[in-house]
Amino acid sequence: MTQVRTRFAPSPTGFIHLGNIRSALYPWAFARASQGVFILRIEDTDVERSTQAAVDVILESMQWLGLDHDEGPYYQMQRMDRYKQVLAQMLEQGLAYRCYMSTAELDALRERQLAAKQKPRYDGTWRPEAGKVLPPVPEGVQPVIRFKNPIGGSVAWDDKVKGRVEFSNDELDDLVIARPDGTPTYNFCVVVDDIDMKITHVIRGDDHVNNTPRQIHIFRALGHEPPVYAHLPTVLNEQGEKMSKRHGAKPVTQYRDDGYLADAVVNYLARLGWSHGDDEIFTRAQLVEWFNLDHLGKSAGQFDETKLRWVNAQHIKMTPDEQLAPLVQEQLARLGFNELGALPLVRAIGLFKDRCATTVELAEWLGMYFVAPTPSAEDIAAHVGDAVKPALVALRDKLAEIAWDKASIAAAIKATLGEHGLKMPQLALPLRVLVCGRAQTPSIDAVLELFSREAVLARLRGV
Repeated sequence: MTQVRTRFAPSPTGFIHLGNIRSALYPWAFARASQGVFILRIEDTDVERSTQAAVDVILESMQWLGLDHDEGPYYQMQRMDRYKQVLAQMLEQGLAYRCYMSTAELDALRERQLAAKQKPRYDGTWRPEAGKVLPPVPEGVQPVIRFKNPIGGSVAWDDKVKGRVEFSNDELDDLVIARPDGTPTYNFCVVVDDIDMKITHVIRGDDHVNNTPRQIHIFRALGHEPPVYAHLPTVLNEQGEKMSKRHGAKPVTQYRDDGYLADAVVNYLARLGWSHGDDEIFTRAQLVEWFNLDHLGKSAGQFDETKLRWVNAQHIKMTPDEQLAPLVQEQLARLGFNELGALPLVRAIGLFKDRCATTVELAEWLGMYFVAPTPSAEDIAAHVGDAVKPALVALRDKLAEIAWDKASIAAAIKATLGEHGLKMPQLALPLRVLVCGRAQTPSIDAVLELFSREAVLARLRGV
């Protein structure tokens, strides 16, 4: 059986967003599910728009999401000699030809065709045919090289997403495969790369559907059968437009900085165009175990940040506290808390994580252990009335004397309630407001235990 070989082939002409990276996730998952090979290829032939910074963001985004490649990254600009070798071979075998039609002539041809309500296309002036006399070669014109597209009939393939797709060959003119300066064009380079890299499955966005018939013809002209194609529907943004930088898409790495877990983003993105029954939350290992091309969705997926936050919250709950600790520590450092002091970070994460959708929110909760919060005037007025102050003073005195652990703190609170005839919320709410800066927290004895005794007493001194 042929080994599965897939590829992700981004153009480094702008930052990579979630809509782009899904075209890496699916071929990665398919290669992993099939014990195949996943290749990274950087299509950087658009020299004016390609940047090293964009390449770096692609590599960084894939590394963060754990989309590890087995080969590459290959760079098309480093393969120019190979492309020129194939161009020369195609000219020699009569699969391609030089075309000397100038830009002005092409423009005039296009105008005539539009005026006649015809589809604009190259008319084959320089295409050599048996018995045809070609025009004299004009002086000073650098030719393009065109591929001899088959005439008549059609080209078709069975797409793993779209089903049977067919194009009439008469709709396709003779494609330019090298520019006047000799540099090869996109559709040509892709085919040479896919042949050389032995790609078996091309999983990419459906904006490439119109390129596919041309690429299939070049494959066959070069004596190779094309790979299996799966053209993925577009990812839409929350407004229903195609996700793009112009329409507010964020770089993939922004989600890392915003406190999302890589496994949660992979889970969410996988479900944005593929499904395994009704499973909403799954691990990376489950994705690899389940993934196939038969359950790719046929309609556009719509990004929903609220849903992504929910998925992330589920993954935070599932992730061991020890694994979350370095991520939360990074977020604490961003907030300016570089020294953790005596805070047992892993235990603190375990206490607060069920309330949080991101590691940023977790770090914000834990900020109260480093800097005394300023309770709002509304919370003070609502919860810290004169009637409860004697109980708070009595509790403070007890807390100064006891062993500093959860059970002893709980016992001190319970004794204070009994002495002052109060119910738990009447004491716990003002205690939370003064120590934590907010009226809602997890169990107050567990929260207080993670503070130093001195910090708690200091925050209750103003009562």
